[in-house]
Amino acid sequence: MDGVTWPAGGGLLPATRIPGGELAAVAAAADYAVLPVGAVEWHGPHLPLGTDLILAEGFAAEAGGAVDPAAGSASAAGSPGDTTTGFPGPRGVLFPAVPYAACPGQTRPWPGTVSIRPEIAVGYLADVIEGIVAAGFPRLLIVNGHDANMSTVRAAMEWVSGRRTASLLLVNWFQLVTPAETTELYGPLTARGHGGAYETSGVLGFDPGAVRLDAVTDLPPKPKLPVGHPYVLVESRPDPWQGWSGHISLASEAAGRQVRATAGARLREIVAAWVAAPPPAPPTADPLPDPAADSPAPTAGDPTAADGATGGDR
Repeated sequence: MDGVTWPAGGGLLPATRIPGGELAAVAAAADYAVLPVGAVEWHGPHLPLGTDLILAEGFAAEAGGAVDPAAGSASAAGSPGDTTTGFPGPRGVLFPAVPYAACPGQTRPWPGTVSIRPEIAVGYLADVIEGIVAAGFPRLLIVNGHDANMSTVRAAMEWVSGRRTASLLLVNWFQLVTPAETTELYGPLTARGHGGAYETSGVLGFDPGAVRLDAVTDLPPKPKLPVGHPYVLVESRPDPWQGWSGHISLASEAAGRQVRATAGARLREIVAAWVAAPPPAPPTADPLPDPAADSPAPTAGDPTAADGATGGDR
């Protein structure tokens, strides 16, 4: 590489600033690439239409920090490439975010939501992912900020991984802090949910000027089912609902900084473990082996050499 280098502590290089003539060398030296995926979607009067993009791009940048293996956790300090731990982080290449996504029926009627059909989303994402892999980045981290992307991104990843040698890692920022931890942070009232206190705090952790806490009052969300088992419930309109719901009075910039630090540190731990793991084998288009083809050919005198040779019952 002549003009494109990483900081001493690792970090991220923007793919859009890599000269074409240096791409092969950058790809060979990189440990992974990063693709943020978000949405342009109504999140209520208090949050920007780009909420999911702010969070996907913000946490994608957080992925480039340093990790202290002796401490067993990632450094939550500073910016990507931070070297305060003394251990360099992996070297990544950051690709531009995918801004548009399939959005649920609960938000499509509200102003500002730009939704694409799920079948278009899967095909588009498959092309983007395959293009990044084909550019020389077999390890690709996808940082997701939009709940509905989990299915479309997963489908696209499965498609590409069957066509090219690739290690594709999807991390949803909102899953990096557990429900038990958000209860500790916000109290017993529901904080998670579309446009709720948890997501609002996340945006406050990256871009406090984009949030208008005084634009709404609390809109308590519909209670969850009284079971402790995992499930996915999709409803046409889960009243009370205004394209969002939540206890916004619980959100704060301090909580957002804590969410950012905790989730960012865990993301860096995941990335460090992932790039240290062995790469996958190439995919194969060959069918499963035929067990009969691997069996030795019958020899003379073998009772299975011809039908009826054993004289046994049929």
